[in-house]
Amino acid sequence: MVRTLVLTIDRDNDLGVKAAIRGPVIGRKPTITAAIKLGIADPEESDTNAILGALHHYDRLMENVDSNDEVEVAILTGDVRVGPRSDRAIASQLDEVIKEFQPDVAILVTDGADDEASMPIITSRVRVDHVEKIIVRQSKGIESTYYYIAKAIDDPRWRAKLLVPISIFLMIIGLGLILPNGKVLIGIMPLIVGIWILSKGLGWEEQLERLMVDLRDSAQKGIFSSMLWAMSIFSVFLAGITMFQVFSDTVNYGDSSDALIWTTAIEVALQWLVVAVFTFALAIGAVRWGEGTYTGRSMILAGRGAIVYTIADASLGVLITILSSQSYIVNFETVSRDWDLPLFTLILYYLLKTAVESITKDEEELSNNKFWGV
Repeated sequence: MVRTLVLTIDRDNDLGVKAAIRGPVIGRKPTITAAIKLGIADPEESDTNAILGALHHYDRLMENVDSNDEVEVAILTGDVRVGPRSDRAIASQLDEVIKEFQPDVAILVTDGADDEASMPIITSRVRVDHVEKIIVRQSKGIESTYYYIAKAIDDPRWRAKLLVPISIFLMIIGLGLILPNGKVLIGIMPLIVGIWILSKGLGWEEQLERLMVDLRDSAQKGIFSSMLWAMSIFSVFLAGITMFQVFSDTVNYGDSSDALIWTTAIEVALQWLVVAVFTFALAIGAVRWGEGTYTGRSMILAGRGAIVYTIADASLGVLITILSSQSYIVNFETVSRDWDLPLFTLILYYLLKTAVESITKDEEELSNNKFWGV
């Protein structure tokens, strides 16, 4: 007696997001229902064809199955945030299917390399005899370059891979043209592209992914976050030392007023305080990342710290100039030189806050979806 499991994987959980179906889906009738619901929700979704391909393979096996053998079809769903989170969901659902059906062999039906990335999870639990890839045939008019670019931009998975490198490329060129010594940035850009091509050629992306997993594990164990907490506390200690050095420097500040001494002490300690704030924000982000609940709010905290630092640094510089009995001429050149960085930081903070709130809103809407099953 041989138990065969026909399996298809929805690694980015399109079934849950678009059709409100929670995996695993087991059985021919529930699988047909899932395919119909997903096809109605998004007729252009390739996972629908993979599910139909699994049903086609299941029906072919049922036509030639022996009386003692059994065949079952199932769908596994992952998570929108493709990666370790979706792989854990797939592994948990696969254990559930194995516990219920107890297959001897499995046949995997996929729609591309993204779902095939879960192969190590499948092969570690059941023997895979065959992998079938479903490729959809389309008309030549649809296969135009414009169509694929438009679809890649609409797809959140490909949008990040396509638009982020282009945006970084344009930002580096823009900064290189705006900044006085911007030629260095423009010269660094081919170096970055060359390093990226070299890493792709040597297969370093797997090692980088392994490094990210190790960093996540260390964050879960508290090692990385503990180092950041210690660095934050040590930075506050160094800020106190630098302030004490200014107060004890009678050679340079012996004849200065108390207001000038305090202002100078705060200015020299400000950088260490900023390091303390940033490491504190990173520590919070590391803890949230290790728990799997990272929403990016620590980035907003870091952005606020950058605003406070730039405004405080500019204000302290102006105040030291005035307290040192030097004339501070208020004109466009002076004001723009002293306050251009705080203004630029405010603009960057607005963009960062908008992006984080948008991502957080999408994740909250996703978590509030009700899954009724099939």
